[in-house]
Amino acid sequence: MQLPVLQYTGPVQLCANEADLHAALNALRHERVIGFDTETRPTFKKGQSHDPSLVQLAGSQTVYLFQLKRLNCTAVLTALFDNNHICKTGVALGRDLADLQKVFPFKPANFLDLGEVAKKVGYEQTGVRNLVGIFLGGRITKGAQTSNWAAPTLTPRQITYAATDAWASRQLYLKFETLGLLAAAAKIPDRPPAKKAPPPSA
Repeated sequence: MQLPVLQYTGPVQLCANEADLHAALNALRHERVIGFDTETRPTFKKGQSHDPSLVQLAGSQTVYLFQLKRLNCTAVLTALFDNNHICKTGVALGRDLADLQKVFPFKPANFLDLGEVAKKVGYEQTGVRNLVGIFLGGRITKGAQTSNWAAPTLTPRQITYAATDAWASRQLYLKFETLGLLAAAAKIPDRPPAKKAPPPSA
């Protein structure tokens, strides 16, 4: 809590029409690495769930926000997610990708979970807030996390929060790359899944 608050302060493009989508795709398809995150309307009742409402993609110049319930973003997002030449990076990607695949079909190509990278090279704290504190020297505030991400109009606070999460993932990737952590993790073989114990004999 003593670390300074870290917020993205650069350009944010909230895609509102087809022209915005075309511009986002044209810009992001030329990136080497994109920061990735999603936001979902929170649930307050047991057994209740919601589909993701927002996808955030951070390029080198701009963070793009895609409101899934406001505009059909499927073609643009699929083109980026299926592209093996662009690294899409974030933390705890498994659930985000699984939930998004319930909304529209795509084959995830070249996604890199930085939490898994950190775990491989020996770090125990692998959540995004911890990694930002360790490697970027700041802290991300989570006040907007439980706000209504399905709202037709996002507040300035929501936009800053969402953009910061995706931007931070990209910054972490670049920091990991500079420190040689990506190369080190690539040399460590993945652990095979644990074998299930056989059922007890009768």
